Amino acid sequence: MQYIWLLIAAVLLGVDRLTKWLVTENMELKQTINLIKFGDKEVLNFYYCLNDGAAFSKFSGQRILLIIVTSVVIAGFLYAVITKRIKKPVQVAASALIISGGIGNLIDRIFNDGLVVDFIDFRIINFAVFNVADICAVVGAGMLAVSVIVGEIRDMIAKKADGKSEKN
Repeated sequence: MQYIWLLIAAVLLGVDRLTKWLVTENMELKQTINLIKFGDKEVLNFYYCLNDGAAFSKFSGQRILLIIVTSVVIAGFLYAVITKRIKKPVQVAASALIISGGIGNLIDRIFNDGLVVDFIDFRIINFAVFNVADICAVVGAGMLAVSVIVGEIRDMIAKKADGKSEKN
């Protein structure tokens, strides 16, 4: 199962690289292409921009730090998945998504002077412009967090049930 999810991660990495290439080859920097609009309200656009920070431009200008931290996180998740230290299917899937997203943006940071290509502009809410790698990383992190929290709750419930059965 681990290797299937790593293969899926590789495919998603390919999608990220392809979409970023399509944007850089077919759009001018800061160009907007409207995709969905209701009346005069723009909902979803492609907006080609470059980001030198992490999520929401945090750590802007910290290229080396972001490369090091991202590389360590990717290596840790890869090691945990390959050695099967992460066993729960949902956590393997989440880890693969985090790996895919991390590598996608790491490639930009290394080979694009620290600049990550962003282009998905969801305007129905005031949100940062993002890319496919960001989607993978955020969805993976969310899945992992929910899985860990649910696991902890299940463990607490099981311990309470064991405690009650010992008293009877």
